[in-house]
Amino acid sequence: MERTFLIFVLTVFCLTPHISCQEAVLRISNGSSYLEYCLLYNGSLTPLPPTVDAAVQILLVNLTSSLLCDPSGVSPELVKGKAVVVMRGVCEFQQKAVVAQSVGAAALLIASNTTLFTPSFNESESEKIQIPVGLIRQRDFLEANQVFGESMEVRLYAPVQPQIDPSIFVMLLIAVLTVALGSYWSGASERDRLNEGPPLGGSGDSKADSRELFVYSPLRVLMMVAAMCGMLLLMYFFYNILVYFFIAIFALASATSLFSCFDAVLDLLHCPRGSFSVRSRSFSVRSLILAAVCVSISVVWVVYRNDDRWVWILHDLLGIAFCLNFIKTISLSNFKVCVVLLSLLLVYDVFFVFITPFFTKDGESIMVQVALGPGASGEKAQGNTVELPAEPPAPLEKLPVVMRVPRFTSWPLRACGMQFSILGYGDIIVPGLLVAYCSRFDVWINSRRKVYFVSCCIAYLLGMIATFAAMLLSGMGQPALLYLVPFTLITSAVVAGCRKEMRHFWSGTTYEVLDSPREPLLPE
Repeated sequence: MERTFLIFVLTVFCLTPHISCQEAVLRISNGSSYLEYCLLYNGSLTPLPPTVDAAVQILLVNLTSSLLCDPSGVSPELVKGKAVVVMRGVCEFQQKAVVAQSVGAAALLIASNTTLFTPSFNESESEKIQIPVGLIRQRDFLEANQVFGESMEVRLYAPVQPQIDPSIFVMLLIAVLTVALGSYWSGASERDRLNEGPPLGGSGDSKADSRELFVYSPLRVLMMVAAMCGMLLLMYFFYNILVYFFIAIFALASATSLFSCFDAVLDLLHCPRGSFSVRSRSFSVRSLILAAVCVSISVVWVVYRNDDRWVWILHDLLGIAFCLNFIKTISLSNFKVCVVLLSLLLVYDVFFVFITPFFTKDGESIMVQVALGPGASGEKAQGNTVELPAEPPAPLEKLPVVMRVPRFTSWPLRACGMQFSILGYGDIIVPGLLVAYCSRFDVWINSRRKVYFVSCCIAYLLGMIATFAAMLLSGMGQPALLYLVPFTLITSAVVAGCRKEMRHFWSGTTYEVLDSPREPLLPE
């Protein structure tokens, strides 16, 4: 059961797609109140101001009864110096723009009841167009017309989105702290086990320790990675069915992990447990309260999991607890197993991100499709073109496999949907298992400076920085393990070599370990 869960968890990791957009905001008002809507525009034409204060407020003329394919029936006195909104259809965007400009319009808005995309123009025609041109949803305009009537004023602006968003630094902090704390927790549990003391975060007995899983066989690691590949393919072909299964499993596992983390913190604070008996059975008051709180948090997340405005906070809280508990619970017995596992997962990550697009029908990687969901193609940019559905889509069920932090600079574009910086759980857990091994090895050799643990944490930090740098320079998502695995493995090996402890570091402990209970067999 534990191995099955391990395969299940590792299968859905390492999913970090990157989304970029070319969108603007349309503010419609009547002087006293306003509504904001998403606007797709071509920035190669007349650029829009970056802030609403810099945007000129102009009157809006409703010409949705016309397609504006020719100037007939349009009075220049009616539209001169104003923004006009017309319906999409029949003629090209550039023809509508030329006609709107010829009758003196200051801006052209094209209302569409089909999928919106960034308007494109021939190079020769684009030089003639000097007015802003953008697409809006027809339903948005109808809503504004119903609220404000015909007396509408508009402002068009395109907030600047710097390539480096502060959310990246928040994500970096979350990843490094999670790896460091989880690995330190693993080392502390190993020290308590060797000292025959109560395990950290446990109830004072050995049951918590017996739930730890020790991975010691390279052959089993190979079989586990092969099973992960099969499970990822199943999710790709049967996503709509399996996604709810994964959500349920994550809700249960994250609630349990959150309980373990809170319990460990309260143990460090020496908070009393307070027990009572019912029919000769003893219960801990603290454990019952913690269990109720953790289950409640998990249930709230399940109910509101598709609300992007705030539920990402609960999502990340549960994700951090899940990663912490996973790093502490899964123990790699030696550096040989670490090398095999991390190397295979590196190949797994690169293959499903970079190679699978050559075999899929839509040219999208299997990893990205599973991370975003098969219906999320409209959210992804294709070159300089951005697509937007005519109707706000139903909430798309996503696998809970990534940390999500809103892009702070995209907040003014919230009308177009919130944008997130994301990092796969696997980019935290997989290198974290190696860092945890280094932490336990420091305990085995009684290293007071924790040289292996500190060195590997620094290597993980540098690997994350390299990952973000590659993402920003290339403008596309990167398989983070491509950078994290070499940084952490090479650093650990170099430290062991310099300290002349490679033989011990490679073989790990001097005793064998059973599958489930961590009981040593006969010592050497």
